[in-house]
Amino acid sequence: MEWRAAALQNAGMSTAALPLIAIDGPSGVGKSTTAKRVATRLGWQYLDTGAMYRAAALAVRRAGIELSDRGALEHLLASLDLAQEQGRMFLAGEDVSEAIRSPEVTLLVTPVSADARVRELLVDQQRRIGASGRWVVDGRDIGTVVFTGACCKIFLTASPEARAQRRFLELQAKGQTPDFEAVLADLQRRDSADSTRAASPLRKADDATELDSSILNIDQVVEWIVQRHAAHV
Repeated sequence: MEWRAAALQNAGMSTAALPLIAIDGPSGVGKSTTAKRVATRLGWQYLDTGAMYRAAALAVRRAGIELSDRGALEHLLASLDLAQEQGRMFLAGEDVSEAIRSPEVTLLVTPVSADARVRELLVDQQRRIGASGRWVVDGRDIGTVVFTGACCKIFLTASPEARAQRRFLELQAKGQTPDFEAVLADLQRRDSADSTRAASPLRKADDATELDSSILNIDQVVEWIVQRHAAHV
């Protein structure tokens, strides 16, 4: 954790806790929307780590390489150019904010994000970005691996059915005709893969507070997290 200690010392801050809110949780629980709104409420910045993994998956798909091809993957990662600006995701300067949400990328993002080489690269980038503090960051291993010294850790969850219903309505709003059972099955598949992967599996950090949002709306979730953060500062 030398990277964090050095950054905080340069800022004249204690290394005891990084002023950063880590929001972890399973697929479809609304982490990104929640984190963006919390960041806005606090006047902080938002880091979408999920979009980073999706952009990496998009790059892998476009390159047409297999994760088992070690040489090709490492060559791709060595030149991977990712950036986030004003809530948009860029890959080699191209705005891929919509492209990374395609069904094809969604299917590929789980195996790509489980690859230890991909995670090592992106975790390093995430740490360098967030080391200055005043960030709200969401993902699946933010509080357990990426920012273990975050001042406030939230494990946001909801029942599979509630998450599937939200995703179902989101797809309908985009003009798609999803099948609820298929959406639910996909969420359960991703839950299983995320929780059992060897590299940084999804789990609640020992010092995180769990919030079940099954029957809460987004405004209630945001308010709860903002108040929780206030109790930590």
